[in-house]
Amino acid sequence: MLHIVKEPFRPVPDHVLRAMFAARKSVFVDLLKWQVPVLDGRFEVDQFDDEHARYVILSEPDGTHLASTRLLPTVRPHILDSFYASLCAGSPPQGETIFEITRFCLDRNLRAPERREARNRLVTALAEHALANGITRYVAIAEMSWFQQILAFGWTCRPLGMPQLCDGSLLAALEIEIKADTLDRLAQAGVYEPVPFAA
Repeated sequence: MLHIVKEPFRPVPDHVLRAMFAARKSVFVDLLKWQVPVLDGRFEVDQFDDEHARYVILSEPDGTHLASTRLLPTVRPHILDSFYASLCAGSPPQGETIFEITRFCLDRNLRAPERREARNRLVTALAEHALANGITRYVAIAEMSWFQQILAFGWTCRPLGMPQLCDGSLLAALEIEIKADTLDRLAQAGVYEPVPFAA
């Protein structure tokens, strides 16, 4: 079940959002040891989780979190331009049709085949959301192992600069171009896997 949460109206059950923020805490704080804010000891929420953020959430019918990501408009402060602009050879891309992918989160309770399926469905949802809403490009920051996976998804993707060592991790900034053939390219790479929207 797919939920798209767009500003400013959020037609999604509160428990779906809570499950997403709890999953983010489990992955980014408990597992990866990121030093980021935690609300009530349970939810990973930062300054970018405001009325301008969009969320793409894949869940079970009962609201159990499977995978999710956050999209930030690049015409406002976002992670790449605020903290990692040095990863770009030039200025970080900005524009009304460019969004930043952040907090790409696969639930830790999933087994390997389920993680791959959830990842593919989330990537497909990102591409479909972009095509349906006039988004022409995504930007993101990724560790090199994840960056190599992103390149293999089949869509048009390029680095924005040379990878750099930041806080012990080798990071790269990247740009994903969304075009009319993006879904076909995902399908050719074996990644395209649509999922029904929540009613």
